[in-house]
Amino acid sequence: MTIEQIYTGCLAQGAYYIQSGDEAVVIDPLRETQPYLERAERGNAKIKYIFETHFHADFVSGHLDLAKKSGAQIVYGPQAETAYEKHLAKDGEEFKVGKLTFRVIHTPGHTPESTTYLLLDENGKEHAIFSGDTLFIGDVGRPDLAQKKGSLTKEDLAGWLYDSLRNKIMTLPDEVIVYPAHGAGSACGKNMSSETWDTLGNQKRTNYALRADMTKEEFIKEVTDGLMAPPQYFAKNAKMNKTGYSSFDDIMAKGDTPLSPREFETAANSSEALILDVRPKAEFVQGFIPNSIFIGLDGSFAPWVGALIMDLQQPILLVAPEGREAEAIKRLSRVGYDNTIGYLAGGMKAWREAGFEVDAVESISATEFAKTFKQNPDLDILDVRKPGEWEGEHIDGAHHFALDYINQQMNEVSPNEKYYLHCRSGYRSTIAASILKARGFDQLVNVQDTFDAIQKAGVPITDFVCPSTQAKS
Repeated sequence: MTIEQIYTGCLAQGAYYIQSGDEAVVIDPLRETQPYLERAERGNAKIKYIFETHFHADFVSGHLDLAKKSGAQIVYGPQAETAYEKHLAKDGEEFKVGKLTFRVIHTPGHTPESTTYLLLDENGKEHAIFSGDTLFIGDVGRPDLAQKKGSLTKEDLAGWLYDSLRNKIMTLPDEVIVYPAHGAGSACGKNMSSETWDTLGNQKRTNYALRADMTKEEFIKEVTDGLMAPPQYFAKNAKMNKTGYSSFDDIMAKGDTPLSPREFETAANSSEALILDVRPKAEFVQGFIPNSIFIGLDGSFAPWVGALIMDLQQPILLVAPEGREAEAIKRLSRVGYDNTIGYLAGGMKAWREAGFEVDAVESISATEFAKTFKQNPDLDILDVRKPGEWEGEHIDGAHHFALDYINQQMNEVSPNEKYYLHCRSGYRSTIAASILKARGFDQLVNVQDTFDAIQKAGVPITDFVCPSTQAKS
């Protein structure tokens, strides 16, 4: 028996390859199929089934392309209605893979169709569960993402989740290994561990949602409390996973098209494409194509793309580090952005040499910022971090301008004012600066250092929740 967790850090997502003899299963695959096909080829195995734990909202699954290329059967649990052919498994149904058995355990709660797959070894002993978003390490799946008609509420789903965990998961032996679909960094839960697997017994002892004395009412309150609105692309990705999507190979072929600076400019003007600059932030702030938006590949790339680019069909032109263009196209497609139409051949060097206009954002260190703040404590400061970070501590007099909600907060700022932007590392503030710059804000200063560096430089910090100071407008 071989169990491989194929973990993708930028999405905090775990897919699984399980092999017994010459047969294999893939659970919750990502969009690109080659890693799974290559793994099966190395093991001289045939992929027999593709098990989906639920309709994923935070990424587009690779189940359709993988099924076409491998001949494997797609399997969902009860209540999973799709626009394509699949096997709709019954609760308790079993599937043989080599000497192994997978038992379907319908565990609704995160979504109505959420299903856990219990792996029984060749002796019939319970070995592991592939819990999807039902049970994480340190957390459970949020119950507010389901796309279902009717009056179903997150409290209803949380109640289902309580029953699924108590009646179907926690009754399993403590030594059973828990393999979830996500780890820390995913928006599918609130308090996930950085560990990507654990024993069920340890989770019973340490996971707040599995407390033995927890009532259903307590569970519902704790699981639903403090949930931020899900990123806007979640519902759109879930729909793609239900109804189908374009071939990943076609998406890559269309997007992996080098364009000269002149061709790039023509494409931008004729297609109303978004120019997405995915280079390191230090390179972006030194010079970029006017009106381009920065979301660097080396940060939380896909989640920020999904949160900030509202239309999955938006034509996209890429400015990428040399040799990483295909990577950017692939990572865009993982979250449903399938309309990349090309990239700038030769990058910004070619753009500059061709004589085209270059824009920039003023960037300063924490030391420079502290000096400026000391001279003028009434600076307009935009803190673009998340609400929890802001509530923990923030610069005296700063205005909370969370990047997650930048589109809703545009009426709070004015292009006639000068703003100093910061976050925790400079990544999110650079994204925010690029968006504001593209919308006509020309008086921007980005603090490129960390929040710790800002504190150490002597900028006054408020370390408790207090009313935010409104930005001048």
